[in-house]
Amino acid sequence: MTSIARPGKIIALHLNYRSRAVQRGRVPQQPSYFLKPPTSVAASGAALERPASTELLGFEGEIALVIGRTARRVRPEDGWSYVSGVTAANDFGVYDLRYADKGSNLRSKGGDGFTPLGPAVLPAADVDPAALRLRTWLNGELVQEDTTGDLLFGFGRLVADLSQLITLEPGDVVLTGTPAGASVAIPGDVVEVEVDTARHTTGRLITPITEGTVPFGPYGALPRADDQQRADAYGTSTGDFQLTAGLKERIESVGTATLSVQLRKRGLDDVFIEGLTSTRPGTRLTGRARTLRYLPYREDLFEKHGGGYNAQKRAIDALGPGDVLVMEARGERGTGTVGDILALRAQVRGAAGIVTDGGVRDLAAVSALDIPTYHAGPHPAVLGRRHVPWDVDVAIACGGAAVCPGDVIVGDGDGVLVIPPDLVEEVIDAAIEQELQETYIAEQVAAGERVEGLYPMDEHWRGRYAAWLAKR
Repeated sequence: MTSIARPGKIIALHLNYRSRAVQRGRVPQQPSYFLKPPTSVAASGAALERPASTELLGFEGEIALVIGRTARRVRPEDGWSYVSGVTAANDFGVYDLRYADKGSNLRSKGGDGFTPLGPAVLPAADVDPAALRLRTWLNGELVQEDTTGDLLFGFGRLVADLSQLITLEPGDVVLTGTPAGASVAIPGDVVEVEVDTARHTTGRLITPITEGTVPFGPYGALPRADDQQRADAYGTSTGDFQLTAGLKERIESVGTATLSVQLRKRGLDDVFIEGLTSTRPGTRLTGRARTLRYLPYREDLFEKHGGGYNAQKRAIDALGPGDVLVMEARGERGTGTVGDILALRAQVRGAAGIVTDGGVRDLAAVSALDIPTYHAGPHPAVLGRRHVPWDVDVAIACGGAAVCPGDVIVGDGDGVLVIPPDLVEEVIDAAIEQELQETYIAEQVAAGERVEGLYPMDEHWRGRYAAWLAKR
C-alpha cells in the first residue's frame, strides 16, 4: 500500500452504478465525464469547509483509479493494465452552485479540498477490478455500500474511452462514479469512505465538515438552492423508489385482475400491455422496467444503427437483477425482437422478464428458459426485416400502454400491467384488502348465501366481514 501524490488531472464520471442511475431516473448509454482541478485534492483527516452561504454540500463515496503508465488509444481489454492502483475518494460538491456551471461542475465540485483521496492505494496487481467493495459512512452510520459488480461501465472501458482523445499520464486520477445513498453533510458531520476486498483495504478516508465564514463576492455566481436541488442532493427525488423483496412478495400475493381494478379506481384505465402471451404462463412477473425502442425498418438507418453493439444488445447487457426489459415494437409481429441467445443473456444477468409487443424468434428455446417472456407471437425472421434498434431507457409505448424506465411491471396468466412507482404501496394495500373481501364473499356464496347485499357488501355484511377479519 502506498500514499497518493497530487495528480496532474482528475477526471470524474457522472453515472456508473446501476443503483444511482435508478435513483436519478436515467441510465446512460455511454459514460460521460467532467474535470476537477488538482487543487481540489485533500488527504484523509483534512477538514473541509462548507462554503459560507451554501446549504447543500453533497458527498459521494467513490473508487479512484490511479493511472500508472501513459495511456493513449488503448483497447478496453487492455485498459486495466494502465492502472497502477485504486484508492478511496469523496467527490464533494455544492448543489447551490450547480446552476452556474452549465454542466461543467467546475465551481460546484472544484473547490479546494473537494476531492479527498486515500489514505492508502491498493496496487492493481493485488485486486480484482470486478470484485471491489465501496462503503461510505456519515457520522458512523453506513449510508452507501455497493460493489463493482454493479457498474454500468467497467474500469478498462473507462480508460480506453478517455484515452481516445486524452492522453492519460502516470499519476492522473479517474473517479469512477458513486452508488445510491449519496446525500448531504453539514458542519459538525464526519464522512468516511473505504474501498476493500476480502484481503486488502484502503483504510477509511476521513473528512470532518466545518462551516466556512468567508462570504462570496458580488463578482460571480452566488449560491442558491431550490426544491429540485434539495431533492437531488438528499437523494429524495422520485427516482429513489425501491422494489424490495417484501414489497415484491406483497405484489405477487394478488392478481393483475385485482390490481387493474385498483388502478382504475385511481383514474388509470390504460395500464394493460395488450395482446401478449407468456412463455411461462404459471410464473409471476414482477420487476422494474428498462426500455428498448425500435424504429420501423429503413435501410440507411439500419446500416448505421443495426449492426455491431447496437441498442438491442446494449439494453440486454445493461439488465440487472429484478429488471424487466420492455420493448416497443409497434405491435409488429412480422419479425423477431429477441431470440434464445439474448433471452439467455437476460436470464444470466438476473433479469426478471422480457416484454415485447413484437415477435419472438426461437420460441421453443426461449420457452425452455426460466425467465418469462411476454410476446405477440413467434416469427423466424431476424430483427432487420422490420425494425431498427434505436434507443434505450426512454419512455415508450408497448401494447398500447405507456411505459417509463423504473415503472413496476407485473404479469401473470391474465396479462401484464404497468404501475407508476409512486402508486405502488397504495395500490397494493387496497388490492390485498379487496382480495380479502372477495375471499370472504366467496366463502359465503359457497355456504349458500345470496349475492344481493353481499356482493358488493352492504352495511350488514360489512359488519359480519369485520368480525370474520378479527378472527383471522
